[in-house]
Amino acid sequence: MKRLFAVVMAAVCALSLTACGGGSSKESSGPATAKVIDVDLTDELYAFGVDKDQPELLEQVNDFVAKIKEDGTLDEICDKYFGDGEPEAVSSAEYDASKDQLVVATNAAFEPFEYTQGDSYYGIDMEIAALLAEELGKELVIQNMEFDAVCLSVGQHKCDIAMAGLTVNTEREEYVTFTESYYAASQRLIVPSSDTTFDSCKDAASVEELLNKLTDKDSIGVQSGTTGQFYVEGDEDWGFDGLPAKCVPYRNGSLAVQDMLNGNVKYVIIDAAPAAAITEAINAVQ
Repeated sequence: MKRLFAVVMAAVCALSLTACGGGSSKESSGPATAKVIDVDLTDELYAFGVDKDQPELLEQVNDFVAKIKEDGTLDEICDKYFGDGEPEAVSSAEYDASKDQLVVATNAAFEPFEYTQGDSYYGIDMEIAALLAEELGKELVIQNMEFDAVCLSVGQHKCDIAMAGLTVNTEREEYVTFTESYYAASQRLIVPSSDTTFDSCKDAASVEELLNKLTDKDSIGVQSGTTGQFYVEGDEDWGFDGLPAKCVPYRNGSLAVQDMLNGNVKYVIIDAAPAAAITEAINAVQ
């Protein structure tokens, strides 16, 4: 994957059990690095969240999603972040109520779906947003905010649509109407590279069995407001029982992973694609 290190470097500067097969955590003589456990802990679908009072926009976005799936455009965009393609910068206009604009709410700290480099936005969702605005004949405005505020801002009619790697869930449907899904996602566990606890695990059940052996003296980092937080804390609406470990929310996943490598949390749980991007970037600068 091609990765830009801006968010990760900011995180680095900001933050100076038994195994399935019987392994254990070991001390490392070199710089601490991270690894992703290659097991899907959940099965999720991403979609965009549209203002409930804009049914016409919902129909237009659903038509657009179907179109880019069918004609291969979505695959081409994903290839820029998962394959050999070249990511494209996306610019945001200034908000102006007198203009015909598409106002997108996002949290640009969720690579490869949305992130920033300089004044430009990058990511799968951001490139889709640019094409959607063009399709609708509108000027694109991107409002970057904390993840917890993304759906709320649309629910309060401050933005037209939420595009932020959103997992479809009834709790978020209180604020937005979800479009048809465009991406299948999952949660993944990130651990220090020296930790062999989960190396023999082949499925979610075996990983969860070990996670449930943790205690409230252990901490798991998550990005605030994301599915990972609900997974660790437990949530009936999401169908998650929760874990015995303490949940520690961070503004973004990079901060969580760096804090893990600093020894302040034991593990991190976040969506699979950001997990891969974050560990690759952090390991490259360690």
